[in-house]
Amino acid sequence: MKIILGYKDFISRGSVIDLAVAVVIGAAFTALVSSMVADLLTPIIAAIFGEPDFSGLSFTIRGSEFTYGNFINALLSFLSVTLVIYFFVVVPMNRIKGQEDETHRDCPECFTEIPVQATRCAHCTTRVTPTG
Repeated sequence: MKIILGYKDFISRGSVIDLAVAVVIGAAFTALVSSMVADLLTPIIAAIFGEPDFSGLSFTIRGSEFTYGNFINALLSFLSVTLVIYFFVVVPMNRIKGQEDETHRDCPECFTEIPVQATRCAHCTTRVTPTG
């Protein structure tokens, strides 16, 4: 009975629940990004280069085959995923964060950073209107 109560305490901890939620959201996000790359970016690459799959590209030296096409596919996939993540996740989140966490602004006279609640610049003593 004590083991079952211990398990109940373990499984109901916030960190376990948070981790489970993160894994589920991560899986859903992975599917979304993969779909965007496969269904939107790969056809654009195919339109530009004439072929969506480069795995057939290779060369041979002394009987050893080098399939550099697989590397090109992996590189394009990596660049596509990072591009999607940066422009559709990182940039919007930075903009949202920048709008919410705006605690400082530039003085209109000397361009020194001052708090948004300031009525005078600490550097040049110019009167400013509080914005926060």
